[in-house]
Amino acid sequence: MTPHYRPATPADAAACIRLRGLTRENAVSAQRLAGLGITAASWGEGIRSGALPGWVCELGGEMAGYGFGDAASGEVVVLALLPHAEGLGIGRTLLARVVALLQAQGHRRLFLGCAADPAVRSHGFYRHLGWRSTGTVDAHGDEVLELHLP
Repeated sequence: MTPHYRPATPADAAACIRLRGLTRENAVSAQRLAGLGITAASWGEGIRSGALPGWVCELGGEMAGYGFGDAASGEVVVLALLPHAEGLGIGRTLLARVVALLQAQGHRRLFLGCAADPAVRSHGFYRHLGWRSTGTVDAHGDEVLELHLP
């Protein structure tokens, strides 16, 4: 199966929420997201307004992963993949596309929250791609990483 990438649309929001609860590491349920104020309606509005630009990857006709950034701050808000989509380069491609979106909007420093535990896949994933620790922790207890762009 060949991955198909496309810009996210507001209609993708509900599927993004469902997928977020199915990830292998750092799964977040729809109920927990709703408790944080993240619903299909709010996510869809963020996409529609341009505040939350992102990309979706489809594999075999289903959403297999996605990545979104915050247009105002330059934060990579989320990168999520279904377990069977890991190890195929999909995460790397989605991240590169989100980085390009944020860079095109004028951001030269991007940031994200990442597990500080080296046993978690994301810890090594981002560092391998050039992201560096800021030495700070966000409100969720995640280590803040940054990427400086030309």
